[in-house]
Amino acid sequence: MDVGVDVGGTFTDFVGFRGSEVVSLKLPSTRDPSAAVLEGMRALVAAGMAHGTTVATNAILERKGARTAFVTTEGFEHLLLIGRQNRPSLYDLRITRPPPPVPRERCFGLRERVDARGRVLRSPTKRDLEAVARRVRSSGAESVAISLLFSFLDPAHERRLAKALRGMSVSTSHEVLAEFREFERSSTTALDAYVKPLVVRYLRGLERAVHGDFYVMKSSGGVVPHKAVLHRPVDMVLSGPAGGIAAAVAIARATGHGNLLTFDMGGTSADFSTIVRGAASWTTEAMIDTFPLALPVVDIESVGAGGGSIAWIDAGRSLRVGPGSAGADPGPIAYGKGGESVTVTDADLLGGVLGPTLLGGRLPLHGDLAAKGIARLADSVHLSSEETVLGVQRVVRATMAKAMRIILARRGLDPRDFALLAFGGAGRTRGRSRENSGFPASWSRFFPEPFPHTAS
Repeated sequence: MDVGVDVGGTFTDFVGFRGSEVVSLKLPSTRDPSAAVLEGMRALVAAGMAHGTTVATNAILERKGARTAFVTTEGFEHLLLIGRQNRPSLYDLRITRPPPPVPRERCFGLRERVDARGRVLRSPTKRDLEAVARRVRSSGAESVAISLLFSFLDPAHERRLAKALRGMSVSTSHEVLAEFREFERSSTTALDAYVKPLVVRYLRGLERAVHGDFYVMKSSGGVVPHKAVLHRPVDMVLSGPAGGIAAAVAIARATGHGNLLTFDMGGTSADFSTIVRGAASWTTEAMIDTFPLALPVVDIESVGAGGGSIAWIDAGRSLRVGPGSAGADPGPIAYGKGGESVTVTDADLLGGVLGPTLLGGRLPLHGDLAAKGIARLADSVHLSSEETVLGVQRVVRATMAKAMRIILARRGLDPRDFALLAFGGAGRTRGRSRENSGFPASWSRFFPEPFPHTAS
């Protein structure tokens, strides 16, 4: 039996067909994600798999990627920090932006220049290349992104620098995205370098575990042999959500609902997209946590708010939720595995959204432990426990509503023309009731029963 596998930040889901019977399994994700995949395949006696994962997505959202360096043409070292002028609130004097995946102290300049016609104005000397390579290595970086000006017209300098950095994990912009617009090209290359060591280790581990080849879902929605993404793992950044979109297209056609707003909420993130007249939406201008991802991908708005997202207090004493996640180990306080951070799951348990168990009764939830954690958080902001539970739910609701407004408004779509398709392990906790959803009350709701957690 072949199975579909979706590895999330909190749970790993399996689904397959044994004759006409649908077989599914849900396991907690492990620190080594391949361990949970192998355990599930053994339990289901699976021979092969097609695989989607949020490993790369969560690494970016939670800032848990590789220690990365960035090399560009000398004089443009601030490229990732400056970005572009456009921002969500143009006149907000106090606006803050998430830091890029590469801090300024690990951004380096190479003395070289190619002009807009591809003519070499200055070639780097061997000494120039060796000097930059030494600085990169001494920075402690384990991965490096190389994005030189106009290298898509003449990549020779990038190739020479990559050769000087032999032995390191290297991503070059002419191989990742050979297009103009240096910020988008550099951002995409930096994201590739940021997740590359993690994804390569993960896929190599799976390769050893399953003793052979397997298929992985790309961000564009198709599947390819896993070896095809080892060189450009940024193709997997939206791998997990893309699987859900493929399922949503099939559901749209089967049910006759041509227009759907998809809502995939897992343990670490929530992802939104649209199905218009039975077809998925695509873009080459995707953003992940405000960073451009200029590759062909399913058009998804992803936010760091899932069932395991951690509630915390910022410097202004305001309640925030995510993007950090408690994962499955130790997980939410209610899991009883030693978790100490209040999560959305803890608030939902005390708020009556969740029952006393998960995983079909295999995972009991400890309301007494969750209550103690909520009480500690409540004391820090001088609120009651009940107010804190409602506060966490309202913050999550506001985050969801904002993401939906963005994805619909960006395309000029009327929400009244769409039905809401909620799936993912935590999708039903926000989609079941109007008071918890943040969605317009006029929207219809339905779920891919009986296995909403296996859509992706």
